[in-house]
Amino acid sequence: MIDFDFVSPTKIFFGKGKEACVGDIVSSYGKKTVLIVYGSKRIEADLLPLVEQKLAEKNIRFIRFGGVRPNPEASKAREGVALARKEGVDLILAIGGGSPIDTAKSIASGFYYDGDLFDFNLKKAKPERALPVGVILTHASAGSEMSNSAVLQDDKTQVKMGFNNDFNRPLFVIENPELTYGVSAYQTAAGASDIMMHSLERYFDPSDENQLADDWALALVKNTMTAVKQVLQNPHSYEGRAALMLNSSLSHNGLTGIGKQFGFVVHPIEHALSGYKPDIVHGAGVALIFPAWAEYVRRRDEAKFAKLARVLFNISEPDDKKASIIVPARMKEFFSSIGMPTRLQDVGLGEKDIPSLAAIATGNNTRQIGCCHQSLGYEDVKNILTLLL
Repeated sequence: MIDFDFVSPTKIFFGKGKEACVGDIVSSYGKKTVLIVYGSKRIEADLLPLVEQKLAEKNIRFIRFGGVRPNPEASKAREGVALARKEGVDLILAIGGGSPIDTAKSIASGFYYDGDLFDFNLKKAKPERALPVGVILTHASAGSEMSNSAVLQDDKTQVKMGFNNDFNRPLFVIENPELTYGVSAYQTAAGASDIMMHSLERYFDPSDENQLADDWALALVKNTMTAVKQVLQNPHSYEGRAALMLNSSLSHNGLTGIGKQFGFVVHPIEHALSGYKPDIVHGAGVALIFPAWAEYVRRRDEAKFAKLARVLFNISEPDDKKASIIVPARMKEFFSSIGMPTRLQDVGLGEKDIPSLAAIATGNNTRQIGCCHQSLGYEDVKNILTLLL
């Protein structure tokens, strides 16, 4: 186990009807003017009136900032910064899933920054202060409600990147599993896939010295696999929705990678896909890529893949090589069973797109993605994507 500093300051308000406490919660932090960041019309019609009522009851002024799209774009966040400055807000409240939350974080960091907020994503600058962010979670997926990460993309350059900073960690998150009942089957499955991948990316650290973090990671992934099947069968399963919501938060707050060195590998490849074609759902993209990545790198750490096979799929094979072989096919089978894509063609891409996708993922072949034995370059990414044809 390597030395580490762990921080997870976000307070969770979990349970039925907790969204009705938003006025009390915001007031308890002494905030007076709130920018409400959200995406869909469903939020505007169903949840937003209640939120505004509860804020008004506590004499908290609020400003709407809607229309955040999936795979959020930097220009929208820039608009949010301008509005937040104009209105003098002291809290950003995100309602939704990863896209509104990441947009809210970017607005919060950009509020005090004189340059362009996408500088943070491009690693040209680091925020030195930020407005606080609160969250009402309505989609279990990105884990952004407790993470230190914020992801945006620039449509002009097709660059999609995240930046990590503890200023990105929200002040609080309100989690009522009932708010996810209306999420479609496809989006639910994509969200579960993203939850799984946040812990799987951390699990595939090259060292086996930190068994505790590995066991936490695989247990969370297995629980998510069970819960998503339960929810797809019964969309109003409170226990299933609750498991997905809590797993979303705990999979990306650093807990399942504590004391480990790791670098995301599947995520950067997916960011190239949805940066190149923004209508690709991020969770569906990581589900698509993982089995091909696993097939490509499996031989680099057969013991690690073998352990995954035994925990997630109850494989009793004692030989690591033989046990590891089944992982790519079993993961592909699972993702297919919950409605996720299994070929590039399923998301509207083909062989002609592979060179451009590999170039985006590796900065035109100027950088490796991942770390340690997992590091991948331009040709590696091309080879992985070719397995998806």
